[in-house]
Amino acid sequence: MGMKLDGKVAIVTGGSAGIGLGIAKQLAAEGALVYITGRRQSELDTAVAAIGHGAIAVQADASKLAELDRLYEVVKKDNRQIDVLVLNAGFYEFMKFGEITEEHFDKTYNTNVRGLLFGFQKALPVLRDGASIILTGSIAASKGIPNMSVYSSTKAAVRNLVRGWINDTKERGFRINVLSPGHTLTPGLSGLIPAEAYEGITGTIPLGRMGTPEDMGKTALFLASDDSAYITGIEIHVDGGVAQY
Repeated sequence: MGMKLDGKVAIVTGGSAGIGLGIAKQLAAEGALVYITGRRQSELDTAVAAIGHGAIAVQADASKLAELDRLYEVVKKDNRQIDVLVLNAGFYEFMKFGEITEEHFDKTYNTNVRGLLFGFQKALPVLRDGASIILTGSIAASKGIPNMSVYSSTKAAVRNLVRGWINDTKERGFRINVLSPGHTLTPGLSGLIPAEAYEGITGTIPLGRMGTPEDMGKTALFLASDDSAYITGIEIHVDGGVAQY
């Protein structure tokens, strides 16, 4: 059997760690040439080595539009078109309502909504017709998580942008879907929640464990490949059931 993404070109923003790295590894293992972005070159170098398969790193902050332009210029210069676009870069931090700052609001929206919207729009000239676009959402889009109202609202916005985009781009044949992780074991999570709290979180998950970047990568592979050829506009929860009851 051939690989599911043989000869395909993929981009994963925020691909140097956590969920993005898990996705990039799966896509590359199935034959895709993967470009990843991230803000820190040292992390990108480590990630490229972990992904293998000729992966290419482009240092870029996905919330800065000029850096998105530079990313797609690299693809253009390499004379390639994008078959799979994974807009995964995201920002989150806790902030209590009543204490929300303009900086917190702007940083969260600039990365999670503005950067994602322009990340897609600016890719249009280098996207192949029929490309798969995968946006990283979150269970927070449909659940109220204390002290994360701004983040949650950005993910709800992403979910609804997709509903418009599947019509706006139908002449190009794109499939556009949202992958919404639940509680996932990543460096970002460990920076936010102490390890001793994991047991309490796990107790709320019907499948009895936290998700892994590999879980997210396998679902992204499904959405990237022809296995999901008749699926567009959906939100797929990869959450062990935690947002389903």
